[in-house]
Amino acid sequence: MRLEQLYKSGKPEISVEFFPPKTPEGVAKLFGETIPHLNRIQPVYFSMTFGAGGTTRDLTIELCDRIKNEAKVETVCHLNIVGQSKEDTRENLRRIKAAGVYNLLALRGDPPKDRPDFKPHPDGFHSSVELVEEARKDPWFSIAVTGFPEVHPEAKDRSADMAYLKRKLEAGGRVIITQFFLDNAYFFEFMDLVKKAGITAPVVPGILPILSASQVRRFAALCGSTIPPAVEKELSKVENDEEGAIRYGIELATRMCGELIKSGVPGLHFYALNRSRSTSEILSNLNLA
Repeated sequence: MRLEQLYKSGKPEISVEFFPPKTPEGVAKLFGETIPHLNRIQPVYFSMTFGAGGTTRDLTIELCDRIKNEAKVETVCHLNIVGQSKEDTRENLRRIKAAGVYNLLALRGDPPKDRPDFKPHPDGFHSSVELVEEARKDPWFSIAVTGFPEVHPEAKDRSADMAYLKRKLEAGGRVIITQFFLDNAYFFEFMDLVKKAGITAPVVPGILPILSASQVRRFAALCGSTIPPAVEKELSKVENDEEGAIRYGIELATRMCGELIKSGVPGLHFYALNRSRSTSEILSNLNLA
């Protein structure tokens, strides 16, 4: 189902994000264990990330092909422009279409770690807006874009960030998937501004179940997400206790998702990190699996 057709049922639609495993063993586990397990919750789609600088381009498209055509689950392929010429991007779009995948998440993408300041490819697109415009030239594609409850780390301010979000939607974005957050207050504040801006596209909150204290601190630093004092207090208790951290992550996400559902969100998008346990248990706690 195309993105613009989703999120109309009145119930929260569930989606799950994966990343391309680094080893053949990881790929085998993803398709042999994780995807079959999570497929039991009947997600509306699985999505697959696109590595920094296009480093996983071939594998990302290959895995999306397999999810769509072997696992028989609707697929959203991430696509970014970092390190890609315009012709590279157009070839990526051709290959994604050839796989039968029509849903995209259009991103600028993160620059390589050794070159932290984004610089477009000399012959490439300059922004996610330009990527959305390019993809929308072919009506085959349905496009999601990203939103940032706590403001994009590179945005001048909240107003500029919201204006840019509107530009992505005006270019052809149909759905907004947010960066993760660890306090619903950030999401609700974001939604107030979305409504004031006249944005009517579905906004799907991104949920990151905590797997370890070090992991969530690292991700928060990379993404510009805040670790609230109450969460930091709990993390300090499970600093060297992975099982305890996972249990806390499930508890926190269950509580957050319950409140989000009551607020009327159209869906929940889980950053599962190629694992199934936390997402499955959270949805079971919510009677959604």
